[in-house]
Amino acid sequence: MVKYRNILVVIDPTKEEQTALSRAAYICQREEHAKLKLFLSVYDFSFEMTTMLSLEEREAMRASVIQQQTAWLEELAAPYRSQGLFIDTKVLWHNRPFESIIQETLDFGHDLVVKGTHHHPKLQSVIFTPTDWHLLRKCPEPLLLVKNHDWPENGTILAAIHATAEDDEHMALNDKITHEALDMAKMINANVSLINAFPSTPVNIALELPDFNPIEYSDAVQKRHVDMLTEHGNKHGIPAERQHVVEGLAEDVIPQVAKELDAELVVLGTVGRTGISAALIGNTAEHLIDSLDCDLLALKPIDYISPLQQ
Repeated sequence: MVKYRNILVVIDPTKEEQTALSRAAYICQREEHAKLKLFLSVYDFSFEMTTMLSLEEREAMRASVIQQQTAWLEELAAPYRSQGLFIDTKVLWHNRPFESIIQETLDFGHDLVVKGTHHHPKLQSVIFTPTDWHLLRKCPEPLLLVKNHDWPENGTILAAIHATAEDDEHMALNDKITHEALDMAKMINANVSLINAFPSTPVNIALELPDFNPIEYSDAVQKRHVDMLTEHGNKHGIPAERQHVVEGLAEDVIPQVAKELDAELVVLGTVGRTGISAALIGNTAEHLIDSLDCDLLALKPIDYISPLQQ
C-alpha cells in the first residue's frame, strides 16, 4: 500500500530534536517510492530595516543565511539518506511561515505535511495565532502535528467522528477520517478505535420545563449516538469493543479517551474556520493541540479549498 509519496517536513530551527523529521522518516520507511522534503522558512526583520546597507548587501546577507540553513538541513538529512531515504531540502526567506508552508504544499503536490508542535502559553493563544493554528485552518492536505509520544507496534489510532451528522459534507468527512485511520493502521501495524462525544443535557431546559426528564433525555441522546456510531463502525469493519461514545465536549472527551487507550495518534477533521469566528471560537482541533499527549492528524473536508488558493 502506498499512502504518502511526497511528504513535506517542517523543520524547527529552535529545537535540537526534530520530532517531525523522525516521524516522517518512520512513515517514509514504510512506503514504497516515498520521498521527504525538509523545509525551513527563515526571516530576520532587522535585515529589512537596516538602512545603512544597500539592497545588494541585504540580498547578500539573506543569501548567506539561506546558505547556512541549507547546509544545516543537509546535515539533518545525511543519516536518513544513508538509510536509503530520498530527501530534498529547501530554505525560503519568508515572513509568514504558515503561508510559505501551504504554498510549498500547493506548488509541489505534497500529500502530507508533518510538523512538530509543543505547548502554547494561554496568553499567547489569545493574542497571537501560532503557525499550528493557521495550518489547521488553511492547509488543504493532511497535517500531522507531532509530539514525543512513541508509535509502538499494535498501538491504537483513535478516529474522532461526528456520528450523528446528517449533512453530506460531515458524513463524507466521517468516512474520510475513518479511511485515513484504517490506512495508517495498516501501514504502521496499529488498531483503529472510534470516539464520538455527545452533549450533556442543557441545564436551562431542565430548569425551564418542569415536566422535562433530564435522565430520559440524556439516555435518548446517548442511544442515538451509540446507534449511529455502531452503524458507522459496522460499515468500516471496526468492532463494537473499539467504539466509544462518551458524554461531554469533544475537546475534553477525545484527550481523555486517547489517554485511557494510550493512543499514538488521533485523527479528526477540521472545517478550516477563518475570520472573526476563528479568532473568537476556534475549533475542536485547535483546542486539542495542547491537551493531547499524542500526535494529531487533521484532515479537511473533501472539497475544501485553502484561502491561499483563492
